[in-house]
Amino acid sequence: MAVFSRLIPAATSAYALQTLLAMIFVPQQNEKYYDLGGAAGFLSTAFVSLYYPALRSKFIGGNAGPLPSIWSFAPRQLLLSAAMGIWSVRLGSFLASRAIKAGGDSRFDEVKKDPKRFTYFWLAQATWVLLVGLPVYMVNALPASLHPALGIRDYAAFGLFAGSFIFEVVADRQKTAWRRAKDAKQHDEKFITRGLWSISRHPNYVGEVGIWMGIWALASGTLQTAHFPLGTVALTAASPLFTWFLVRKVSGVPPLEKAGDKKFGEDKKWEEYKRTVPVFWPWGSTQ
Repeated sequence: MAVFSRLIPAATSAYALQTLLAMIFVPQQNEKYYDLGGAAGFLSTAFVSLYYPALRSKFIGGNAGPLPSIWSFAPRQLLLSAAMGIWSVRLGSFLASRAIKAGGDSRFDEVKKDPKRFTYFWLAQATWVLLVGLPVYMVNALPASLHPALGIRDYAAFGLFAGSFIFEVVADRQKTAWRRAKDAKQHDEKFITRGLWSISRHPNYVGEVGIWMGIWALASGTLQTAHFPLGTVALTAASPLFTWFLVRKVSGVPPLEKAGDKKFGEDKKWEEYKRTVPVFWPWGSTQ
């Protein structure tokens, strides 16, 4: 299918950037910019998915004209690309600044000493960029004139994205403020139980999943049209599902829960917190 073939530039962009970053940072055993590299991957790949036809015409076809105006794209393409861009800049800068301030990222203490394994992590990040951003790249691969008009469902989907984004930002800021107060000796709490952290033990990750659910739902208005093969909407649902799987089962909740049990396992307040506050969804189970 022509639409799928137009995803090749996006995939190439995702893997090319992470390969370049690996070539720079693997020999240095430097993991401080890993998350910033992920954010740059989303931004650059979104740009390529939008502008590849114009870039090809300019640099291969010899067209000396300027690139198309951003306003030449469909409203859905602009909303999706902007949503992903805002999320990328906010999360990437937040995680990178935290790693730089801490002098590194403890997740890579052992990994960065093994060049082959560290390289694999950079390439795995390229896969993450491609798979999670898939709904956006698919929508951007379709010419602007072929997109349906935005409707009530699309605005609701964008509302889900915006609400989830705010939820994640508030959770992160509440924890940052809590840590600063602790460092300033304003309290002696061992772990945060305030604000959004009183309704979920990992509210930032809840927001993360909601963000990609909203982006996928907004993209589905175009992906369910006749311009895409049947099942494309289901295929791109891999984006929020993979996000949920990563944060809930792999690199998010499990190691944090394990670290909490190891550090506070004998504390009755920790036992009470785990018994009364859901581990993920605010309305869900504590296990």
